[in-house]
Amino acid sequence: MFNRHTLLAALAATLVAGTAHAVTLRYSNQGDLKSLDPYTLNETTTIANLAHAYEGLTKRDKDLSIIPGLAEKWETSADGLTWKIHLRKGVKFHNGNPFTADDVVFSATRVRAPGSNFGTRLPSNAEVVKVDDHTVEVKLKTPNPILHYQWDTWYIMDKEWSEANNAAAPTPASATTPSYAALNANGTGPFTIESHQPGVRTVFKKNPNWWGKVEHNLDEIVFTPIASDATRVAALLSGEVDVIDPVPLQDIQRVNSSANAKVQTGPELRTIFLGFDQTRDELLFSNVKGKNPFKDIKVRQAFYQAIDIETIKSRVMRGLSNPASLMIAPELVTFEQDFPRPKYDPEGAKKLLTEAGYPNGFEIGMDCPNDRYVNDEAICQAVVGMLARVGVKVNLMAQPKAQYFAKVLKPGNYTTSFYLLGWTPSTSDGHNVLFDIQGCRDNPQSSRGESNLGGYCNKKHDELTDQVLTEVDTAKRNELMKQAFKIAYDEYAYIPLHQQALAWGVSNKVKLTQRADNQVLLHWATKE
Repeated sequence: MFNRHTLLAALAATLVAGTAHAVTLRYSNQGDLKSLDPYTLNETTTIANLAHAYEGLTKRDKDLSIIPGLAEKWETSADGLTWKIHLRKGVKFHNGNPFTADDVVFSATRVRAPGSNFGTRLPSNAEVVKVDDHTVEVKLKTPNPILHYQWDTWYIMDKEWSEANNAAAPTPASATTPSYAALNANGTGPFTIESHQPGVRTVFKKNPNWWGKVEHNLDEIVFTPIASDATRVAALLSGEVDVIDPVPLQDIQRVNSSANAKVQTGPELRTIFLGFDQTRDELLFSNVKGKNPFKDIKVRQAFYQAIDIETIKSRVMRGLSNPASLMIAPELVTFEQDFPRPKYDPEGAKKLLTEAGYPNGFEIGMDCPNDRYVNDEAICQAVVGMLARVGVKVNLMAQPKAQYFAKVLKPGNYTTSFYLLGWTPSTSDGHNVLFDIQGCRDNPQSSRGESNLGGYCNKKHDELTDQVLTEVDTAKRNELMKQAFKIAYDEYAYIPLHQQALAWGVSNKVKLTQRADNQVLLHWATKE
């Protein structure tokens, strides 16, 4: 028999053993997690981090296929105007509150409210109605066969918790004072958030009451942003962190030759591009007064022809990029080969600028993140040098993504004249690009063009976009989509640069699923 001291020693040993077997995965990204509010920033790293705590009505599997999430199933009426959503029963938020239709209706209002960066998740005129505690109906004005394509990143919030904590309104990216929802989370996901220090450290704990099938063996995730490339790689190689994103291109060989880690690479669906303010009559950041040079197609074409994309590929991206001619990855459309990229032609660019009335060029400010995309600031610096060769002086403002997005997005009043941005269509469909990036944003009642920072607008393009949305015949839909992309292509609405490659640094002790949308989702991770 155990005596008292033996029993205490055995209990202590059990506790020590339990602690020893607890599995912690440490993950680092070049960018931070500024806000826990799931409607603040429509940006991949933020979305992926919050996917550990929050969930949508749908999910996407490892191959990006749509599968049920908080909705078990859904069906549409014969006319396509009513979607009936059957909600999963028995699901609880992290604080114990039951998940019901009231939360979906609340979230539908909140996600489309001023300050949200996710307004496109539901049409602005869609009505979301509670049928019973576990059924809602979405009533549309026009059919939308891909309505649910973005619901995996429309995270459902707890109505009771939000209202009790004065968080019924979304937190805009430009907010200077964080809301309760920006600093705290209450989702239904596989992990809870134990602590959050913006820009410093976020700790996730396994949710023992999660409704789903657990495919990880983690007890804890510790997310730490590390902006410095050298420091981030050193932390991986030393074992201080288990996963980093991204691995700097120049360090891939070094990581692969190490004994502790490897680089997972693969194609990404994100398109990196340059955009211009085509809305204001006078640019905010330019020495040209009384007019906007970017309203002239010759100026936009000149900028396009001044960019040497092959040099960016070879020198900046070290060969790990795919030069783009459209604002969408070729894997997602059938007609990319019909749109050749205009050739690099600096002399032609100078001639176009002269014809537009700028024989000596002009001065322009450029906004660029420095911790969001692969070599983002280096790309912008290369663009600065290329434009200098045709007489355009670019004043580059490169800053961390939190400050960058707060400035250039809708809540920041699109305060930019010339910028670099990356976009992965959350629907894995061309309509998302046509609507979100290339759509007119002249109707304040619509979410069209919400991420169209420069305000490019063509009404014929929008008409075609609307037809794409409702057309069910695949061949006809592809032709309509092609026509819409051609309009923006012919007007030099943007300068697509490339699709970057994925490069994740992963400890040899970790197995991780890599999706082409670059979401690092650790609820599929296992660690020895």
